[in-house]
Amino acid sequence: MSLTVLVPPPAGKPRTPQWTPPLTAEDLRSALERIKNWTPLDVEAVFDDLDTAIGNQPPPVVTTGALTDRLRGYLKQLSDITIANGRYPPTAEMVQLVERGRPLRDERTPADYQQAVGFARRLAFVVSDLAEVLIKARYIKGAE
Repeated sequence: MSLTVLVPPPAGKPRTPQWTPPLTAEDLRSALERIKNWTPLDVEAVFDDLDTAIGNQPPPVVTTGALTDRLRGYLKQLSDITIANGRYPPTAEMVQLVERGRPLRDERTPADYQQAVGFARRLAFVVSDLAEVLIKARYIKGAE
């Protein structure tokens, strides 16, 4: 049987290195702001808006702008979800859909109603495809 004797470090020297936080105070404030402003993805609302955009009837004139803004928001959230986890990199199909949607997120909504509906539908098709791929890959849960 072997006996090990632990000798304490000399006086004034710490036993372990001093801990330093992984983030600065500014980084923590920034993370807190992002958490406070975060809204979870409402998959049911996404599919409701997709139905409005690509359904049998075009969306009403008065709601087309708001619908387009929501679709842009969904596309941003879905794109962020796609690339958020470095441990599970996106598939080539996911990357292609994110890239296809990127210019649409920045494009201005046309003033003409028919063009605005067409634009909303283009956005909706990308949102729909990306949502379906993410559901299939279990990045997000489908509508209940």
